[in-house]
Amino acid sequence: MDIRNIAIIAHVDHGKTTLVDELLKQSGVYRDNETTTERAMDSNDIERERGITILAKCTSVEWKGTRINIVDTPGHADFGGEVERILSMVDGVVLLVDAAEGAMPQTKFVTSKALALGLRPIVVVNKVDKADGEPDRAVDEVFDLFAALEANDEQLDFPTMFASGRSGWCDETLEGSRENLDALFDKIIVHVPAPAQIAHKKEPFRMLATTLSADPFIGRILTGRVESGSLKAGETVQALARDGKKIEQFRVSKVLAFRGLSQTAIDVAEAGDIVTLAGMTKATVADTICDLSVTEAIPAQPIDPPTITVTFGINDSPLAGKDGKKVQSRVIRDRLMKEAEVNVAIKIADTPGGDAFEVSGRGELQMGVLIENMRREGFELSISRPQVIYRDIDGVRNEPIEEVTIDVDDEYTGSVVEKITGPRKGELMEMKPAGAGKTRIIALVPSRGLIGYHGEFLTDTRGTGVLNRLFHGWAPYKGKIQGRRQGVLISMENGTSVAFALWKLEDRGKFFIGVQEAVYQGMIIGEHSRENDLEVNPLKGKQLTNVRASGTDEAVRLTTPITMSLEQAIAYIDDDELVEVTPNAIRLRKRFLDPHERKRQSRAG
Repeated sequence: MDIRNIAIIAHVDHGKTTLVDELLKQSGVYRDNETTTERAMDSNDIERERGITILAKCTSVEWKGTRINIVDTPGHADFGGEVERILSMVDGVVLLVDAAEGAMPQTKFVTSKALALGLRPIVVVNKVDKADGEPDRAVDEVFDLFAALEANDEQLDFPTMFASGRSGWCDETLEGSRENLDALFDKIIVHVPAPAQIAHKKEPFRMLATTLSADPFIGRILTGRVESGSLKAGETVQALARDGKKIEQFRVSKVLAFRGLSQTAIDVAEAGDIVTLAGMTKATVADTICDLSVTEAIPAQPIDPPTITVTFGINDSPLAGKDGKKVQSRVIRDRLMKEAEVNVAIKIADTPGGDAFEVSGRGELQMGVLIENMRREGFELSISRPQVIYRDIDGVRNEPIEEVTIDVDDEYTGSVVEKITGPRKGELMEMKPAGAGKTRIIALVPSRGLIGYHGEFLTDTRGTGVLNRLFHGWAPYKGKIQGRRQGVLISMENGTSVAFALWKLEDRGKFFIGVQEAVYQGMIIGEHSRENDLEVNPLKGKQLTNVRASGTDEAVRLTTPITMSLEQAIAYIDDDELVEVTPNAIRLRKRFLDPHERKRQSRAG
């Protein structure tokens, strides 16, 4: 059977996973009476809750005698490590662009990776049935983007199609029949070349591992594209590291291939197909699985370096161990090392004390997803404020710079530009009308200046602004950037919060806690209305006497407390503060100092 390997790439929420749903339905993967789920490729709980793709996943459909292996990729740059690995397995890409939003930052990110590999994209303008859709403008923006990314002539001569993924149709023209996705299937078979690896069928077996996962029944499994030769279950192969050193020799217990949404055992894996192998114990991502006669490893695609680091530590608060079961530093370390093995975009390093670990990655969202997964597994953690990673280039200290694209209502443009170019040291690159009373702002801003800015941005734009960011490069250090301006309210007692105490303290600021919540000394319970920190007592109840009050007592009416998500809490804290994460709670607190350090600081100031 002929094979086509393609990846679907797009910006966040431009409709990749929804389009794959329709491709699966119309290719006959499902039975007529089979129950189907929306966004079938988003198998992870967090993916379904947030509506974003985090892990790259494969599926396979058959169309007119050709097997099409489809890879659904993440759209967010924080998960770019998944995109970079997965594109090395395919021979073509379908670039999905929203008809209303056009080419967005993550579109630029994933497209640059695809073009650099020499892949020829098929451009599909999605959601053309939206009232504010401008398909022609979207196509022009894609062409300009390709030109800016130095695409070659073949890549610039891309075929364009128009679609509505939710409605399940795609046509070569806007005036098409709008009935089904047949035109897209046919275009993939004609435009995407068959794998070049098919010509190497008679050579020794070689495969580059691109994704690692675990199956509860067959253990550790690696997925990749067969570069040459063929392989049957039961044969003995070896794993080579990037430098060609032998890692292990093992017997392949299972050879699996993607058939629809499931993986099925097959008799033989052939060159050009995307398959999964089981039986290894040490081999991991970027290793070469090959015949015993092979001595050279397949070159692996380089991964962009991490730009931020976050410290993961044990939870040492007075409430430690009450929610989670996994609280020891040894268990936390094992879990982080396991994550680093699967996710090549994450780096783990031990701190001098040994009870905390520095986790480096692409962005706050990537860190937030990792922490959220760990808390759901029963871990308790203390998380520090994200810090950017600096580089010395030719003796000059450089910091990461991000390209920020903002769509905002015209009336809020002034305040947004002032915040970005002023205290956050950004450089305005472009500002143009985006239609419908909105302005698009493009600026280069230090990563440090964007930590904690998103919440402030939503406040400034009354929740109507949309901010997207993308790693741009490195630039000389731009000087000190002011952090959070407001101080915090800190509990001075251990116990349970009382309504009367919180009511009397409401003029001091906004609270993060409600009534009858456990608090402890050093816990941050709210934001101060001024710039300094303030210690308060949330436990102080109303004084009771034997004297009857004349008239009625005042009714206690509390303002609804602010509830922060995990990412908001991590972005909110200052350098001397931590986020306490447990399976059932997210709390903010000051760092606890040992007695000698506390005494030294009191003497100093």
